[in-house]
Order: sequence, then C-alpha cells, then structure tokens
Amino acid sequence: MGEAQELTTDFVHHLARGLGTAVPTEILPENVVARTAETMAWWTPATVRSMFFAAHDPEAYKLNGQRFFQPPLVWKVNGRELWLRALPENRRPAAATPLMIAPYWNVDGETGWTCQSSMRSPDEASVNTITVWERAFFQSEFTHHSGTRRLTTHPDAFLGLWSSLAGARRRFPLKYLAPAKETLQEFVIRR
Repeated sequence: MGEAQELTTDFVHHLARGLGTAVPTEILPENVVARTAETMAWWTPATVRSMFFAAHDPEAYKLNGQRFFQPPLVWKVNGRELWLRALPENRRPAAATPLMIAPYWNVDGETGWTCQSSMRSPDEASVNTITVWERAFFQSEFTHHSGTRRLTTHPDAFLGLWSSLAGARRRFPLKYLAPAKETLQEFVIRR
C-alpha cells in the first residue's frame, strides 16, 4: 500500500472500459428509441415477413414458410437476450406510448422475453446488428406458447389470427393486439 493518489478522469474512463461499460460511438438511425451501455431498443414499422413453424404442431406447420403482414414492433436487446412488444399504431413510439403483446409463439406475453430456441442471435447489440436480430427472430421456428397471457384477442386465438393473414392477403389487424400493460419507458428500463 502506498500513499493515496487523486483519481483522474482518465483513470475512471479506463476503469469503465475495463468493466465493459463503454458504449461505442455510433450514429443512431431514426428507428433507435433508446441506447445505453447494456441495452438497445428500436422499432420497426409494419411490414411483410416470412414465418416458420415447428412440425410438431400440424395446424401451425400448414402456415410454415408463408408470408404475413406483421404489426409494428419494438425490440429490446440486453446482452444476448431479446424482448419484443407490438405497437398500437404504425409510427415511432414515444416514452408514454402504451405497448401491446407481440403476437408470436416463443415470446412471453407477460414480459416480452423471447425464447431463442432455434434462433441464431448475434453476439452483440449495436446499430450494425439491428437487422441481424430481426432476421434471426423471423428466420427461427415459432415452436411454443410462452407464459400465461393470451398472445392475441383474435376470436380464434393465435392460429386463427395467423391463418387469416397467411399469404400476406391483408394488413395486420391491430385491433387483435392485446395490451401489455406497460409503456415504452417501462419496457425499456425493465430488466
């Protein structure tokens, strides 16, 4: 032990980098809604994507590989974990925007946490990996219902909703999204 020395700003920055809390300098695109050293959140407008379903559910497997209109979504990545919520409108959300449950198997209705099963997720969360996270989610197999909450208010439940949308015949009916009972702010800061 030696004589105490005054802390310098350089030392604190060096310590923070060593602890992995440094955020790289990035130009944030308009779709990013929040960014910290640990978490990145962004939104995607409604679009059309292919979806894949596991063969163990014969009714779901009939939909395998078809294209579907998707609702607008909010994505959150922390480390290698992914959370997902839907948006009630097709526009960039604000902090007070109420979120909806993402109507997908493998996504927990309570929290939005995603079971990644066959998903090949990237090793990091950065602006450069946003499309990689999205592609990994939609190129994985939807295999099972996660959690206790209903994923949709559609009268024919999950399979009824996606069956009605198979082949991208019509836009995603936002009226069938179930409330998540949290705002964008609450979703982003929740761990």
